[in-house]
Parts: sequence; C-alpha cells; structure tokens
Amino acid sequence: MLFKVSDLNRRDIVNLADGAKLGAVKDMHIDPATGTVVAFVLEGSRRRFGLLSAGRDVLVPWSKVKKIGIDTVLVDLDVNRTGP
Repeated sequence: MLFKVSDLNRRDIVNLADGAKLGAVKDMHIDPATGTVVAFVLEGSRRRFGLLSAGRDVLVPWSKVKKIGIDTVLVDLDVNRTGP
C-alpha cells in the first residue's frame, strides 16, 4: 500500500501494548544514505484541555510499526506513561 507521509497525520497511532492513542505524527527521521524511514516522532499529548504543559514527544522506531491501515497505525511500544 502506498501513501503520502502527510496521510499519517490523519491516522490514529495506537499502541498494541496498552491500546492507547499515542498522538499525532509530528516529524519523521529518514536515513539520508538509503532514503528509508528510520522512525517517526509523535507529539506529546496535552493534558486537561491544554491547560497544563504538554507531554514529551514520543520517538517510534520504524521496527516497532506493526501495521498501517486506512485509519490507524498499530505500533508495539513500551511507553512509560506515568513518568515525569
């Protein structure tokens, strides 16, 4: 399946480890030597209507992407969601 990088912004990124939505795609890391995607960066989630500071961005290595569907991208990522 071919898709544009901009299409990732329209898809939910869901973690298989806990079923949580991880955030929107903010950026991608591409290996300049090979032109392949190495990882993508997800925006840290905002807490409580954006009134508190935003969370940390999440780096998702391409090897952790398990399935890219029409509406959802499934990743298998151990995210510490209770940390600072």
